[in-house]
Amino acid sequence: MSNMMSTVRPFTLICALILFAALQIISTFGQIIGIQFARHHAKDNVERRIILDSAFLDVGNATLNTPVNTYAVGRYIETINEDLAADNYPIRVTSIQGVNADVTYPEYSLSHTFVFENAEQKIMLIMQSLPMYQNLKFSWWALVISVLLAPAFAIPRQRKAKHVVSEELVVPPKPKLVINLRDKTLGNSVNDTVVILQNKPLCFYTALVKYCTENPEHPLPPHKDVPIELIALANKAFARLIELGHTKRKRPDFNANLDKTLSEIRASLDEVFTLYPEEKERYYPPRAQGEGSRSKQHSYALTHLSPDDVEIIGN
Repeated sequence: MSNMMSTVRPFTLICALILFAALQIISTFGQIIGIQFARHHAKDNVERRIILDSAFLDVGNATLNTPVNTYAVGRYIETINEDLAADNYPIRVTSIQGVNADVTYPEYSLSHTFVFENAEQKIMLIMQSLPMYQNLKFSWWALVISVLLAPAFAIPRQRKAKHVVSEELVVPPKPKLVINLRDKTLGNSVNDTVVILQNKPLCFYTALVKYCTENPEHPLPPHKDVPIELIALANKAFARLIELGHTKRKRPDFNANLDKTLSEIRASLDEVFTLYPEEKERYYPPRAQGEGSRSKQHSYALTHLSPDDVEIIGN
């Protein structure tokens, strides 16, 4: 009996340590994702604010050959850093147009440089953020769960295992539509098959999916103008592409060449859902059949969609 207990205790300790390590790794990975998202969100917000404020900030004028108002810019940097500190942002502004902050932030050791243009000239902005390791924390939950579950590994297994054949049906993963605005692609959430779409069909299809999940009973006949609500959603998607840096072109006319736009969308869906023809139908804008191609009964609406059937990344 003593030999058995001496064997069980080290085994229990090893299992508890492995469980703790696994939970800590999961916690760390989740923290890294959260930190990266928070940093990216913070940089975007600060850059957007400074771009808006630059219209009222005396950063000089290259055309008129006027210098930067060092005092005004310095005071602005001080004010914005106070706001960032009050809001607990993981980022600080260290320089705008060559004017450096009076206060240094040695712990914010990662530097990020941005250049943007206003109506007068190019403006250089430098921000600094905290390194990743300063935001990582020890997971007490991982320790508590490991301690609580450790006794489960101490149960001696003296019984002979019974060979019971249990056949479980493995349910194959159900594909769903993935619209990635960051990469301008369509995917199926199961395999690596993705198709890159042009701006117009991508924005229109994103809007079509949203519109049809919210208005499943509303027909969309191709011989009529696209509804204003759908056009607004498409314009919003196009504006998002501009924010993501994919285009600076003029907003397309989503009412024009509707047949061509739908054809490009269908061709992409044919490729993405090659292995899943049945699942494709719910995402596929219906084609007009035969003589009814110009029929008033035809609709390209997606009538069988629910919000859970679609994932939109970068929305």
